Amino acid sequence: MRIGLLILGIWGLTWMIGLLCAYLMRPHTVGPHGIRVREGLEIDVDLPWDDIAAVARAPRTDEPKSPRIDGPEGARVLSLRMQDATNVEITLEGPTTVRLPGLAPRGGAHAVSTVRLWVDDVEGFLHAVRHHIP
Repeated sequence: MRIGLLILGIWGLTWMIGLLCAYLMRPHTVGPHGIRVREGLEIDVDLPWDDIAAVARAPRTDEPKSPRIDGPEGARVLSLRMQDATNVEITLEGPTTVRLPGLAPRGGAHAVSTVRLWVDDVEGFLHAVRHHIP
């Protein structure tokens, strides 16, 4: 019994370290082509500068746990939160299709008009964005 629990504990610890590494090694990025929004190994969404209307600091602590996509059709919000909070809001020019992993209704293609996310260094993120959006 103890050996089984030890193996389960080691597996759980290894899984958690891997999850942490996925968050650290694949952060959100700002580049010449747009913003790349990532969450772990699952979510990787490209937002070209042509699709982005505004990027602003917008701290929120009331983000829903599930689903990540919320709101009525045409005004949907993609929330990639950390501890039920987001601190940056990306407003898109119009509904933009993003593809999420998994099965419907949460997975698949969704048209979103706003993306909310958590960024560790908000000032650095917004400074990088200002080079592309005045």
